[in-house]
Amino acid sequence: MRTHPIDRPSDLDVVRDSYDRVADNYVHMVVTTGFGDIHKGHPWLRASIDAFAATVGDLGPVLDVGCGPGTVTAYLAERGLDVSGVDLSPRMIENARRLHPECRFDVASATELDLAEASLGGVLGWWSLFNLPRDVLPQVLAMFARALKPGGHFITATHVGDEDALRTEAYGGVPVRWTTHQWQPDQLVDLIERAGLRPVAELRLPADELTGPGLVVMAERPR
Repeated sequence: MRTHPIDRPSDLDVVRDSYDRVADNYVHMVVTTGFGDIHKGHPWLRASIDAFAATVGDLGPVLDVGCGPGTVTAYLAERGLDVSGVDLSPRMIENARRLHPECRFDVASATELDLAEASLGGVLGWWSLFNLPRDVLPQVLAMFARALKPGGHFITATHVGDEDALRTEAYGGVPVRWTTHQWQPDQLVDLIERAGLRPVAELRLPADELTGPGLVVMAERPR
């Protein structure tokens, strides 16, 4: 049995075009400043990814959904995981393939994945699911839950808040248009549980000079 792709909202086309425009600037920031680089980033975020890698181990393939230029995908591959990445933005994927030719990358929306049930050992939504409309995220989480093997793990990181934030420029002043859908920790954990996953770890991050407060949640498909 395979999971059924979800109808992609039309506003994700606008999100895709925006990320295409900022992709090269974003990659330049990663290369020159280490922004978004898991090797140089917040130690607790890096520890969360390390814990995910150790927990998933040899359970099976891992999918990095919204992989951007492939920084985390490559980090997990270095640790021996069978990992591939997908992203809505074709330009992000072009950069990922150029920077990390040893890894597998494809253009795909989180809503369009064709995943066999119980086929994955792990799924990441690392700072990549906050553009999904509020009525779509629960469907995507349920799809991830079905695609995970029993004992497989899902990890996500996102922005915390009570209101949605419209972004009109990003990464060097490039014009963009996307909405950051913010969640309170208990709201997101509830969505993850309703999708059929069991939360096993939660990390709350204070606001820093670049972003507001953040949240990391790791959850397991029950055996």
